Amino acid sequence: MARRIGVFGGTFDPPHSGHLIVAADAFEELKLDVLLFVPAAVPPHKRGVVATPDQRLRMLRAAVAGDERFAVDDLELRRTGPSYTVDTLTELSSREPDAELIFLLGIDQFRAFSTWVRPDEIVNLATLAVMSRDGEKPDLDGVYGGIEVPVTRVDLSSTAVRAKAAAGADLRYYVAPAVARIIEDEGLYRG
Repeated sequence: MARRIGVFGGTFDPPHSGHLIVAADAFEELKLDVLLFVPAAVPPHKRGVVATPDQRLRMLRAAVAGDERFAVDDLELRRTGPSYTVDTLTELSSREPDAELIFLLGIDQFRAFSTWVRPDEIVNLATLAVMSRDGEKPDLDGVYGGIEVPVTRVDLSSTAVRAKAAAGADLRYYVAPAVARIIEDEGLYRG
């Protein structure tokens, strides 16, 4: 039976409890063998990344350390130029030719999926798994298809965590303790 690999991309600036909760939900719901967190080097749909790629990678590794369900892959950080999902999935597919790749994305990202670089190739490389919350239903009857993955609604964003860090607030429960230490030790997000 083919290994089922979930692929969860993002800036993770910083990785927070919401990321981990939806990843755990998706891991169970999709019956994955492993869920790869893939931090983007140059996210094409997002501006204003604060932490360096190295800092985001270290925070992400610290966030998932000791959890055998999760792994972090730095393949996008090793490439130059924008971090396009199609390139990431192509590389993962060549590395793991017998694996079934399942690409996780939020419902908002799914709604804009037709604007991504080479979306037709993406769906040929991986199954789209659209994370839905609180009864939000993705339209999976469209051209790209996919499967719905119900996840816990967590109203927490990296933007909110950065604002708390900038204000000197306690980040306990918002991020993993090891991530909070990195933020504190390196003075991240402090203006």
